[in-house]
Amino acid sequence: MSYLPPLLEGAWVTAQLAVYSTLLGALLSFTLGIGRLSKHTWLRLPSIAVIELFRGTSLLVQLFWIYFALPLLGETLGLDFRLDPMLAGTIALALNIGAYGAEVVRGALQSVSKDQHEAARALNFTDRQTLWRICLPQALPEMMPSFGNLAIQNLKDTALVSLISLGDLAFRAEQIRNFTQDSTTVYTLLLFMYFGMALMLAALMKLLAHHVGRWRHS
Repeated sequence: MSYLPPLLEGAWVTAQLAVYSTLLGALLSFTLGIGRLSKHTWLRLPSIAVIELFRGTSLLVQLFWIYFALPLLGETLGLDFRLDPMLAGTIALALNIGAYGAEVVRGALQSVSKDQHEAARALNFTDRQTLWRICLPQALPEMMPSFGNLAIQNLKDTALVSLISLGDLAFRAEQIRNFTQDSTTVYTLLLFMYFGMALMLAALMKLLAHHVGRWRHS
C-alpha cells in the first residue's frame, strides 16, 4: 500500500485549515489587542473577557464545545444548524491563536515610546491617527517573531481536528495505521511531513517579517 497519496490529501486539508485559522486569528489578534487598550469600557471589557477565556481553557475543550455543544445550544434556542468540521476547526483555532496574539499586539503597542505619543499630541493627532500612523507602524515589526511562533504552533495544533473527523493529515495517518498496523512507518512519515510544513511556514514568516521591517524603514 502506498501511504503518500492519502497523506498528501490530508496535508492539503491541514494546510488549508492552518491558513484559514491563522489569517482569521491574526484579524482577531489586532481586534482584541487594540480593544483591550481602548479607553471605552464597552470595548475593553469584552476584549479582556474573550482573551482570558480562550487563553485560560483547553483548545481541545474549545473545539469540542464549538463542534458538539454549540449546535445543541442552538437547538434549545430554536436554531437548527450544524457546523462543518472545517468551519468548526477554523473557528476554534482562530479564537485560540487570536487570544494569544492579542497579548502580543497589546505588548508591542505598549512598548512604543511615550515620546511618540507626545509628538502625536503636539501634531494634534486623534487617537485613531496616533494608532494607525505612529503606533502600529512601529509595533508591527516587534510582533512578527511572536506571530511566527504562534503560526507554527497553530499548524501543530491542527492535528486536534482529527478528533472531530476532519480528514486532515493526522486523521489520514490514523486511518492508515489502523488498516496496516504499521505504526513505525506511518508515524515517521507523519512526523517528517509536519516538520516540513513547519519549516516552510517558518521561512514564509521570516520573509514576511523582513518585508515588514523594510516597510517600516522605507
